[in-house]
Amino acid sequence: MTFTAAMRQAIDASERVKGTTYPNPPVGAVILDAFGQVVGVGGTEPPGGAHAEVVALRQAGQRARGGTAVVTLEPCNHHGRTPPCVDGLLAAGVTRVVYAVGDPNPAAAGGARRLADAGVEVVAGIAATEVTSGPLREWLYKQRTGLPYVTWKFATSVDGRSAAADGSSQWITSEAARRDVHRFRAAVDAIVVGTGTVYIDDPTLTARLPDGTLAANQPLRVVVGEREIPSEANVLNDDSNTMVIRTRDPREVMRALSDRTAVLVEGGPTLAGAFLRAGVINRILAYVAPILLGGPITAVDDVGVLSIAGAQRWRFDGIDTIGPDVRLSLVPNGS
Repeated sequence: MTFTAAMRQAIDASERVKGTTYPNPPVGAVILDAFGQVVGVGGTEPPGGAHAEVVALRQAGQRARGGTAVVTLEPCNHHGRTPPCVDGLLAAGVTRVVYAVGDPNPAAAGGARRLADAGVEVVAGIAATEVTSGPLREWLYKQRTGLPYVTWKFATSVDGRSAAADGSSQWITSEAARRDVHRFRAAVDAIVVGTGTVYIDDPTLTARLPDGTLAANQPLRVVVGEREIPSEANVLNDDSNTMVIRTRDPREVMRALSDRTAVLVEGGPTLAGAFLRAGVINRILAYVAPILLGGPITAVDDVGVLSIAGAQRWRFDGIDTIGPDVRLSLVPNGS
């Protein structure tokens, strides 16, 4: 197996654990034996559990000796809740370590150098773009900036309406798109809505599996705004924890969520407009249905643009079909 193919298996492993590792990064690892065959695959366990390399090494056992470890992030070289991953790799007798992205955390970095000093061949940068724009996107941003990575998610008709003229919005997109949203919810640390959404839609804001049961990981539910919300609101049930922030200032919300890594904004057009004007949105995830609604209810209100010259410029970094709908992923130009 090529290093790139093995790295893609490691990326898949990291995607499977995304949302369960906070505040640690969702890392994936693959162990190849001396003949290049996959003998171990692992992803980071929840905090306090083993890192991806250790999980994969356990699965590989003695077959790891003389083999290759393929990891999405440079193996750590510090002792936190668990021993350094470098220790496990050296003890297992691997002769080569391949990783995609260097660890930007000074406390954990240095694993590649220590491995090389011990005589292990080290190969860096394999499928780095796929990793930095994929499972480690939010964690790497948090390491660079100290801020959570914020995604605005919305569903819309092809003409940009988030509801019909009478206010009805369930359901604009297909069941397949809704399943995809629940999968995405399970991979973030917090979901933000405004009090208006609570009053109009009374959402539960949970991540659910296709059979309707709760997913293992439930993000923090965050309600922002100055109005009181009813004590019987679904967002206050026992399915997950809820934080109510009495503000309309997106920057205050970000400060309150500064310990989080991945935040999903799901509010209505007013909240979306405020977050876009404040410049705190890092990614747009739009689910577009092939229907026409017309009417006055758009997906986003005023974003501070008065002319085409002042338009916010974004670029596509992903276009996928989800059932009959299209999922568009956009990031700011220049990012």
